[in-house]
Amino acid sequence: MGSSHALAYHTMTAFEICGLVSSGRSKDILNEKLGGQYKTFTDVNEAFETTTPQAVCISTYPDTHEQYILQALENNCHVFVEKPIADTLEGALRVQQAIQQSGKKLVVGYILRHHPSWIRFVTEARQLGTPLVMRMNLNQQSQGNTWKTHKSLMKTVSPIVDCGVHYIDVMCQMSKGIPEKVCAIGARLTDELEPSAYNYGQLQIQFSDGSVGWYEAGWGPMISENAYFIKDVIGPKGSISILAKNAQSQGNSDTVEAHTQTEQLLLHHAQLDDDGKFVLRDEWIDTQDEPDHYALCKREQEYFLKAILEDIDLNKATEDAINSLRIAMACDESIRTGRMIHLSKNH
Repeated sequence: MGSSHALAYHTMTAFEICGLVSSGRSKDILNEKLGGQYKTFTDVNEAFETTTPQAVCISTYPDTHEQYILQALENNCHVFVEKPIADTLEGALRVQQAIQQSGKKLVVGYILRHHPSWIRFVTEARQLGTPLVMRMNLNQQSQGNTWKTHKSLMKTVSPIVDCGVHYIDVMCQMSKGIPEKVCAIGARLTDELEPSAYNYGQLQIQFSDGSVGWYEAGWGPMISENAYFIKDVIGPKGSISILAKNAQSQGNSDTVEAHTQTEQLLLHHAQLDDDGKFVLRDEWIDTQDEPDHYALCKREQEYFLKAILEDIDLNKATEDAINSLRIAMACDESIRTGRMIHLSKNH
């Protein structure tokens, strides 16, 4: 994600990259791809002191998000940070307070909010009546460097937290109710993980309007690709589904490019006539002209720029990012305790 965002900044005249920071060689590899013209740093403190940036893009592991956001604010910077906003709810609330006190902008990388096909998916779902049944998953059969990355991620967050915040956020946009309780199950499918970690999880959410949603996420070389990409919403008036057939058939469930592909939406109408037959035919909504992964990252950065230049109020977006994390962390708690978790603002 850091490379994708850097490429967006590199091609936008309104931004000027003043430094690339990472602890390993990734910054040098990225710099070579961008023409070798940028300063690189291993130490973030040195980077701040040397470059005095006006904005920072944080694409690190979740357990460092809070630290780097607060450090960026101390250096008078606007912040773009990949999701989740922090690795704990308490950390997210500290970030929120610091942002409000600083007057700076914080954009959290919920890439699906900038995807025209997903925006249409949410819009159509909200027309299906109440309650909704929201069925989603994103399983990743990973190997090599991707599995190495997944194992590093799971030292601090589980799949249903790291990826789940995206789809929990989508469910909260679709439902007209408030999430009230969650339950979840998980499994550790490899001895390569710490005993407390799990690489498969499935969560269920109940909303105040009667809507229900489930999300499933698994990472690792043992994960099946049979049904890795289900995005399906059912309501009294019908259903809307994302059918990414090409992405599903190519065996690339661990690539970020495949995660945002939709290809087609299928809108089904439930209305029946006097003979009990469907009144309307299903509608296929073609999304073949959707932006690719790089274009979506650029849209995020264009929004980041717009928020800064036009002083857009991002308080609601920050609240939404905290809310999806709060729900995901409650699901993680449910797995670890074996209990249903009732949600409250103070949970």
